[in-house]
Amino acid sequence: MKHAPQFVWGPVLLMVVLASRVAFGQQTDHFVQIRDLATIEGVRENPLVGYGMVVGLAGTGDRRQTVFSTQTLGNILLKMGVTIPAAAVSVKNVAAVFVTSSLPPFSRPGTQIDVTVSSIGDATSLEGGTLLLAPLYAADGQVYAEAQGPVTLGGYSAGRSGNTKQVNHPTAGRVPNGGLVERDASLDLRKLSTIALLAREPDFRTTRDMAAAINHEAGGAVATAIDGRRVELSSLPPAGVPELLARLLSLRVEIHPHAKVVVSERTGTIVMGRDVRLTAVSILHGDLTVEISTEYQVSQPNSFTSKEGGETVVVPQTTVEAKEEKVKHIELGEGASVQQLVDGLQAIGATARDVVAILQAIKAAGALQADLEVI
Repeated sequence: MKHAPQFVWGPVLLMVVLASRVAFGQQTDHFVQIRDLATIEGVRENPLVGYGMVVGLAGTGDRRQTVFSTQTLGNILLKMGVTIPAAAVSVKNVAAVFVTSSLPPFSRPGTQIDVTVSSIGDATSLEGGTLLLAPLYAADGQVYAEAQGPVTLGGYSAGRSGNTKQVNHPTAGRVPNGGLVERDASLDLRKLSTIALLAREPDFRTTRDMAAAINHEAGGAVATAIDGRRVELSSLPPAGVPELLARLLSLRVEIHPHAKVVVSERTGTIVMGRDVRLTAVSILHGDLTVEISTEYQVSQPNSFTSKEGGETVVVPQTTVEAKEEKVKHIELGEGASVQQLVDGLQAIGATARDVVAILQAIKAAGALQADLEVI
C-alpha cells in the first residue's frame, strides 16, 4: 500500500498527509483486528504513585534548601535505630523523589513492573543512585506495590563552575522491574455475566460491524451494539471466556476513518487525511511587512579650545520602511482534495502560522468538510 508524500514548508512547518491511495476511483478497504479497535471494559492499567529516597549519589543530591529530604532521611535512620535530629543532617548524596508506575491488568502478587523516579528537590543528577524501598499507592489510598532498586538514566550531567555538559534529563530515571505487586487487582472474568467492548474512537459503523462480525463467528446473537462506543457481549460460557475473547478479538472488521484536520500552532505541524474534502472556496493571501531600523551616528562638535565649545552626542537616525506585497490567490473547485490544497498552499509560500489561519478561516466559512482540531 502506498502512502501520500510528505511536504516540508520552511524550517518549522511539516505537512503530513496520512491516508490510503484511491485505486481506479474507489477507496481501498481497510480491515483491522478488533483488539486494535476496542478495549475490554474494566481491563485497564491503573496509575500508582509514591514518595521515596534515592541514595548513593556522588554529591549531586539535594542541598540544604530542600528540607523534606533531610527530614525523610532522619525518619529512615530513626526506624533503623539511629537517633539523629533532622536539623543536624547535612548530606549531598541523597535525593527525594516521586515514584510513579502503572499497575497492569490482571496483576497478581509477585508481578514485577517498571517504575519511574523523578527528583522533587534541587538535586542535579540521579546518576548512580539506588531507590530505597518505597510503597506505591493507587487512587483509593491503598498500597498496591513496592519499589526498590538501582536507578538507570538516559543521560548524564558532567562538569562544574559553569563548564558543564548535559545530555537528556539526569534528574529522572527508571528502575526496570523495580516494582513488585503486593495486592491482587485482577479481574475474574468468570463472575461476569456480560462483557463490554469499548471502541477507542466512537463510530456507529465500527460498533455495528464489530457486533456483526462477532455474531457471525459465534453463530448466534451474542453481541449487541449499544451506541457508537459500546458493544455488549452476553450469553457467555462460564468457563471459556478467555478462549472466546481470544477468538473474537482476532476478528477483522473494516475501519471508517474520520475526516479530520489536526494543527499545532506551536510546532507548525498539520496532519490531514485523504478523506478531507473542500467545497468551492476562494482564498486571498497577502503580506504586509513593516521594517523599522535605527542607526546610531556620532555628532562630533568643534574642538574644546574653540570659542563655541561643544559636546559629543549620539544622534539616532531612524528609518521606517513599509512594504506590502501583492495579494496571493488560490482558487479550489468543488470537492477539491487535500493534494490540491497542499499544492496551492505551497505555491503561495505560506508559512506555518499562515496555514493555520487559512485552515481556520476555511472552516469558519463552512468550506472544510472535516473536523478541525487545534492542539
